[in-house]
Amino acid sequence: MTGGARPGPLTVAHLSDLHFGCHAPAAAATLAADVAAAAPDLTVVTGDSTMRARPGEYAQARAFLERLPAPLLVVLGNHDVPLLSAGRLLVPYERFRWWLEPDLDPRLDLPRVRALGLRSMPRWRWKNGRVSRRQAALLAGFLGTAPAGAVRLLALHHPPSAAGAARIIGRARLLRAAAAAHVDVVLAGHTHLPATRRLPPGGALSRAAGGGHRVLEVVAGTATSLRLRGAPRSWTVIRVDATHVYVEQRVEAAGEWRTAGTVSHER
Repeated sequence: MTGGARPGPLTVAHLSDLHFGCHAPAAAATLAADVAAAAPDLTVVTGDSTMRARPGEYAQARAFLERLPAPLLVVLGNHDVPLLSAGRLLVPYERFRWWLEPDLDPRLDLPRVRALGLRSMPRWRWKNGRVSRRQAALLAGFLGTAPAGAVRLLALHHPPSAAGAARIIGRARLLRAAAAAHVDVVLAGHTHLPATRRLPPGGALSRAAGGGHRVLEVVAGTATSLRLRGAPRSWTVIRVDATHVYVEQRVEAAGEWRTAGTVSHER
């Protein structure tokens, strides 16, 4: 960098719900190259890398993740825990830690971004999430002390915006910690439906979060799963500059990827 030029936007590739074992081979075969073409500074996968947490599925997921641009942050999803076996009770996270990521709350401290992943899937819930007091404290301590100007990014499988039966246990403490730490973007998955919204949405939740900072939540669709829920397979490119966050949705048809639209939000 010369002449006092400023670096371009920070680029984050956000994938979710790969569901290897129930995936579209054409999408999986072309996805890594499409991600690489975006030249991300960071690649994030927000859970459900496998369909049923079987060793063969984990082997497929690992082979795919090794093709993605590094550095890579991967978090656990509900499908990454064995469904009906003694392993769910005794060693629920063993395969995920062996095949994909040994740290269940992984951290990355890079020159332009500080990123934290949280395990939002406890062994005792069927599919919905929880964030503990320890994790909220970790969020506050790690992201809240990021250097000035660094993008503060949080990743977990379950969207904090989920309501009703899908609501995360501990959501209020998560929102308070994220707002206090001035988190720029929360990345999530789980729903297979891409969405971008501010957290908290307002009212009592806004008061619970404290202060005037409102975190941006970006939920990625499923990138390779055969289980579609009214939306095509997709992943997101997130670009963050000094004033805005730009979210571009990349959608797939017959193994080919294209941009479906881009939205921007003030940072």
